[in-house]
Amino acid sequence: MGAPATDRSVRLGVLLALVGGGLDAYTFISRGGVFASAQSGNVVLLGVAAARRHWWEALGHLPPVLAFLAGVLVAETLRRPRVAAVLRRPACVAMVLECAVLAVVGLIPAGAPDALVTVLVAFMASVQMSTFRTLVDSVYNSTMTTGNLRSAMQNAYQAVVAGDRDARRRSRQFACVVLAFLAGAFGGGWLTFVWGVHAVWAACAVLAVGLALFVHDERAARRPGRAAGS
Repeated sequence: MGAPATDRSVRLGVLLALVGGGLDAYTFISRGGVFASAQSGNVVLLGVAAARRHWWEALGHLPPVLAFLAGVLVAETLRRPRVAAVLRRPACVAMVLECAVLAVVGLIPAGAPDALVTVLVAFMASVQMSTFRTLVDSVYNSTMTTGNLRSAMQNAYQAVVAGDRDARRRSRQFACVVLAFLAGAFGGGWLTFVWGVHAVWAACAVLAVGLALFVHDERAARRPGRAAGS
C-alpha cells in the first residue's frame, strides 16, 4: 500500500490528537471543568436540567452544542467541490482557521465568561473532527478517544486471533493516536497550570507543525520518484 495523503497520514493524526487532548485538558482546568470537544455531556446535562424544569440552566448548555453543529456546517462547506476548487487546500484552510480562533482564545482573560471560550473551542473541535476523519484507511476521531480505543482493541484482537496483518497495522496506528491524545492531555494540563489561559497557544504551535507537513509533502511529491506523505 502506498503512503497515504497528508490529511490521512498517521503523522498528522498524531498531531491532531495532541491538539484534541490538550484542548480538553485546557477547558477542564481553566474554564469551569468542561470538555468542550465532546458534546455528549452537554446534551445529557441539558436533558437533566429540562427534566427538572430548570429551563435557564438547560439553555446554558445549548451554546456549545450549537457551536459544534456550526463547526460541522463549516467543515462540510469547505469540502464542497466548488468551494474546494477555489480554496485548493480545504484541509489547510481548516487548520489555519483553527489556529486563528485558538490564538484569539488565548487572549481572552481568565475573568471572562467560561461560555465564551467553550463555545469557540467547541466550534473549532467540530471543524477539526469533521475535516479530518480518516486515518490512512480507517475512520477515526482526533478530538475524542473512546472510538479510537475501541478500534485499537478490535484490530489487536483480529491481529492475534486471525493473524490479520492489516489489523495489526491498524492497531498500531490507533494506538499511536490514543497515546498522542493522552500526551496532549498531559501536556495541555501541565501548560495550563503553568501558563494559564495562554496555554492554548501551544495548540497553535502543533497545528503549525501540521501545516508544515503539507508543505513538506507537497514539495516531496514534486521530486522524481517521490510520493506525497512519504
